[in-house]
Amino acid sequence: MKVTEHIKNAKGKTLFSFEIIPPKKGKSIQDLYDNIDPLMEFNPPFIDVTTSREEYIYIEKQGLLDRKITRMRPGTVGICAAIKHKYDVDTVPHVLCGGFSKEETEYLLVDCHYLGINNVMALRGDAMSHQKYFEACKGGHQYASQLVSQIQNLNCGNYLHDVVEVDDTSDFCIGVAGYPEKHIEAPSLQTDLKRLKEKVDAGADYVVTQMFFDNKKYFEFVDAAKKAGIHVPIIPGIKPIAIKKHLQLLPQVFKIDLPQDLITSIEQCDTNKQVRQVGIEWAIQQSKELQAAGVPVLHYYSMGKSDNVKAIAEAVF
Repeated sequence: MKVTEHIKNAKGKTLFSFEIIPPKKGKSIQDLYDNIDPLMEFNPPFIDVTTSREEYIYIEKQGLLDRKITRMRPGTVGICAAIKHKYDVDTVPHVLCGGFSKEETEYLLVDCHYLGINNVMALRGDAMSHQKYFEACKGGHQYASQLVSQIQNLNCGNYLHDVVEVDDTSDFCIGVAGYPEKHIEAPSLQTDLKRLKEKVDAGADYVVTQMFFDNKKYFEFVDAAKKAGIHVPIIPGIKPIAIKKHLQLLPQVFKIDLPQDLITSIEQCDTNKQVRQVGIEWAIQQSKELQAAGVPVLHYYSMGKSDNVKAIAEAVF
């Protein structure tokens, strides 16, 4: 079932969903199951599975370092299929521009269609660590709106090279990212909203926001999006702070602001266990206010760990 159909069928009730990351190569999928199991009691209608782009690693050979390119966390589509089969829940694989050609993207989408996966999250992805700015790979998309267009074209039976007769078309529900405090590269929030409108006009069916810690930012973003002509569901993304380093790391990486009350509470903590509890309590407060406002879904960035998300869900759902 599509994400938008789950929202429609909920008839105004706020749903619970979460996002996981694939294990590193060589690690068992069982660790993933162990963290999903405690969250299934809250009946998530869908689970997102992230995709990591390629990265460079250095391998020592005869005293010299040999640079190789690899993906450390492959298996997104396989994990989606495994979760769908094991838990009978819809899954949403993340599909990136970065590191993928248009042909590779088409093959991935065909695999999803065959597996009965009919939701995808279309993202540009980040620049590689050695790049100052994002660069599309050869034959790839530069912008998420272009990726959305490719997925929508496939829904209409239009493959890249028009060399096939189509008697079975996909019907992907397409999610995209939104940024309540604007994308790190956008010169202004207004410009960023124009980019979001382009994605929706290209065929995006819903939006999931980047993490934020001040609900006012989300409400203002939703209002501004509506004024810009964006009328698809906008799902808030929530991340519970877990370690003290997040005070510096999250604003640096995501260019977001943390409320002073939250900063003060974390600074007063002596251990990361205490920080984790502060993060849980803050996320519960956020979640209850958003739920009261009637948001369609509360989407949690679990980063593969479920204990704090479970504590939040127990208090909210």
